[in-house]
Amino acid sequence: MKPATKFIHAGVHPDPSTGAIMTPIYQTSTFVQDGPGKHKGYEYARTQNPTRTQLQNALAAAENGKYGISFGSGLAATDTLLKLFKPGDEIISTNDLYGGTYRLMRKVWEPYGLKFRFIDMSDAGNISTYITPATKMIWLETPTNPLIRIIDIKACAAIAKKAGAVLAVDNTFASPYLQNPLDLGADIVMHSATKYIGGHSDVVHGCIITNDKEIADRLYFLQNACGAVPGPQDCFLLLRGLKTLHVRMQRHCENGEQIAHFLRRHPKVDKVHWCGFEDHPGYAIAKAQMHGFGGMISFELKDNTLAAAEKVLSSTKLFACAESLGGVESLIGHPASMTHASIPREERIANGLVDSLIRLSVGIEDAEDLKADLAQALG
Repeated sequence: MKPATKFIHAGVHPDPSTGAIMTPIYQTSTFVQDGPGKHKGYEYARTQNPTRTQLQNALAAAENGKYGISFGSGLAATDTLLKLFKPGDEIISTNDLYGGTYRLMRKVWEPYGLKFRFIDMSDAGNISTYITPATKMIWLETPTNPLIRIIDIKACAAIAKKAGAVLAVDNTFASPYLQNPLDLGADIVMHSATKYIGGHSDVVHGCIITNDKEIADRLYFLQNACGAVPGPQDCFLLLRGLKTLHVRMQRHCENGEQIAHFLRRHPKVDKVHWCGFEDHPGYAIAKAQMHGFGGMISFELKDNTLAAAEKVLSSTKLFACAESLGGVESLIGHPASMTHASIPREERIANGLVDSLIRLSVGIEDAEDLKADLAQALG
């Protein structure tokens, strides 16, 4: 199926008992059995739920994968993934990544013996110099959060395969519409489905998709054993959001392009980070591995101060100052004090995340209204 058809139809089917075209919300904690072990495929809702089953199938199809595993949040998905490893195992991660992932790795899992290296992956060849016999996973985001750097997934997959390591890609910023890491050689794809897949800022959800049955079976076991599962209402909302992903992403991309060029021309803006610029260092790779450049943009002010950034952040009227991204409405945020506050300042600055950096999640409103809002906020 083509993407527009796949997001609406693949992995789901009308309810067999009623013919309902939309998957019902099976709001139940348990399922009646004819006798011990004699059931219709469902026993207890932490383990399985029909609404969640449909969603997991749909998410797998969206990423051209075989197995989808859903969780209560993106961080719950990442946390479960890290449970595949044991003390002494090493994970190499990009140094430009979501602050919550950094916090989970450094503050939660490192004390239990996992080892993490955070490096610049703009040149994938740089990864090879950090590979050791203990390296078990390479973790990357592309585009990265919040500096919109591009990492070559195919090149990373080749490096991971040679090292006998797993390649996992956080595909949240791109969404399954713009990028499919499994097709490029990745072993695992993770989404904070709260964002573009949900698309309406009304649900928190995370998922992992893979083609590897062994990995999937271990993750299904951990999903049940550790219990960080979504409720059926959340799964219903994700199924609904997935059906309009393609049309929303098309508008996010159109608006993103207009806003990126507008900001680049503005006299108070210093640098604009958006991978659709032809002079972006990762433009050629982005064009090759993505189907569009997305609506995520970050920019730096010429007045590189926290006060200048706060003035802009508190002056917008359409861009809402809030955590998160990927909804139909435009959001504006300050990574240094919001999404990436858990990263020490000296490390953040060294990686290029300056005090005045502002991140935009460009929504699907009229682009002229969005430009006017940013113009009055920048002054």
